[in-house]
Amino acid sequence: MNQQSPVRSGTAALTLAALGVVYGDIGTSPLYAFKEAFSGPHAMALNQQNVLAALSAVFWAVTCIISVKYVWLVLRFDNDGEGGVLALTALTHRLAERQRASTRMLAIIATLGVFAAALFYGDALITPAISVLSAVEGLGVATPHVEKFVVPITIGVLIALFSIQRFGTGRVGALFGPITCLWFLVIGVLGLQSIIETPVVLQALNPLYAIDFAIGQPGKMFVLLAAVFLALTGGEALYADMGHFGARAVRIAWFGLVCPALMLNYFGQGALVLRDPAAIKNPFYLLAPDSLLLALVVLATAATVIASQATISGAFSITQQASRLGYLPRIGVRHTSDRERGQIYVGSVNWIMLLGVLLLVLEFRSSSALAAAYGIAVSGTMIITSILVAIVLLLTAGRSRLPLLALLALFVVLESGFLASNLSKVADGGWFPLLFGSAVFLLLMTWKKGSSLVARQRSAIDLPVQGIAASVLQGIPRVPGTAIYLASDRNLVPSALFHNLKHYHVLHEHLILVHVRTEEVPYVEAGGRLQLDRSEPGLLRIDVRFGFREEPDLLAALASAASQGVGIDPMTTTYFIARSVVQDGPGELSAWRCALYAWMTRQAEGAAAYFRLPPNRVVELGTQVLL
Repeated sequence: MNQQSPVRSGTAALTLAALGVVYGDIGTSPLYAFKEAFSGPHAMALNQQNVLAALSAVFWAVTCIISVKYVWLVLRFDNDGEGGVLALTALTHRLAERQRASTRMLAIIATLGVFAAALFYGDALITPAISVLSAVEGLGVATPHVEKFVVPITIGVLIALFSIQRFGTGRVGALFGPITCLWFLVIGVLGLQSIIETPVVLQALNPLYAIDFAIGQPGKMFVLLAAVFLALTGGEALYADMGHFGARAVRIAWFGLVCPALMLNYFGQGALVLRDPAAIKNPFYLLAPDSLLLALVVLATAATVIASQATISGAFSITQQASRLGYLPRIGVRHTSDRERGQIYVGSVNWIMLLGVLLLVLEFRSSSALAAAYGIAVSGTMIITSILVAIVLLLTAGRSRLPLLALLALFVVLESGFLASNLSKVADGGWFPLLFGSAVFLLLMTWKKGSSLVARQRSAIDLPVQGIAASVLQGIPRVPGTAIYLASDRNLVPSALFHNLKHYHVLHEHLILVHVRTEEVPYVEAGGRLQLDRSEPGLLRIDVRFGFREEPDLLAALASAASQGVGIDPMTTTYFIARSVVQDGPGELSAWRCALYAWMTRQAEGAAAYFRLPPNRVVELGTQVLL
């Protein structure tokens, strides 16, 4: 064995795992994408010209947006190895701050990233609904008399899927890669057999079929783009999940198996409907022989459950990131694996998503109806990703910057066309992701604004740490023990200390002010976790740094202070926390947004639980804040 074999083995394992997590969404698009071009209220006539134009548009859209933009270009723009729109936003914001960008520019960057994250939640609801529905609809093809049970069976599968989330995906995660690998092999073979029977569809590899169709029939091409875009959904997952597997594994999986299998299946469906136009009712399942149809339904259901699992996990992850970056209150996160910190469970998000997904299934009742709601959120997120990458390029030097910016401009034009086409479906269901995304965006921005106002109000009344030992704390009686005060601003004395002094007129022998800071990087190395400041006599300041994807374990972090000569005895230490009670006042927030912010503060997880502090050693002191 040579020395490179362990590396190859590790890459192979990561590539197999990436198949199950990264490509579940885009990998199940053949279930519904192609047939939507020739069904529904905006269906095209089923003839050879239109089929070749549709296939050509699908092939070149996937090539440009997925293969070139995401797999080749965007995967290069990681935030310390992490991807996704929030990680990209944090990276862009950090680079803009270094270049001393204007406050307005920083606000635009943050708003773009947060809006894209909000749109993601709309996509996260639709993906499980349309994926599982489209898979179970295969039962209606195999045995038509059970067609009326498609919706109940879909609901049962979805309830089971969301119910097992609290147990974590560690045990079944090992199956995701092999099952998805089998899925791609099967759909590729089915498509290849159909192409061999009708090889004329291979002419669609020529981009002129799509170009001529767009020039000759621009109105029909505009409508067709909405169906073509369904083949691109899930593209953002390539970027969002790169931190789990690395760009190399994601690229190998795409070019080595996923892309060829998808293209073979799409072209196979086109070949089938050219031979038998009646097959357009469900060309994916009708590719399979009757004897294998039920087995394909089972495999498709497993593949769509995996795709849904990846989306649900993504919603948990983006919620955690939003909370760490200050756009959501502290939220209870439970890690479901001792080895993989990316496997988390957020109960509140899980049950809200289940309710939303079930309402979608009951409202739309078919994958074709849901397809009208799909696409708007994803296309909006794709455009924002392109814009943020362009900003990063503008903020960095490099000889290839101008060609890449020109390429990104082309991508924005293409994606804007997809967005415009999808917006034409607003009345048919596209209103849902827009409405839901707007509501989530309002929540995120209200929390950010309210939190900044609370911090500003506290900074106006709290005293600076500098000189506090000589001016205020001098001569105050001390009692044995250690008091740790959590400070929202490292330069200000937390209000809990003054409330404690006002009520008890004594202080602990050892005073420590702890300021927890979430950095715009995913993880912070252990050596840079703590920063100690002993400049004030009788008062120790500790800055604790966590990455936005880390779970803030304050006890574990403070225990590492022993290496710097600071011993903290858990049995003689008391933690003091200030809890704000929000009231409507003559502030910058309107009354209804103030009420919304106050409601969100009540839903937030307590600081003691969030930072993993021992409950019997915590004292909370309430302060009233007028916004």
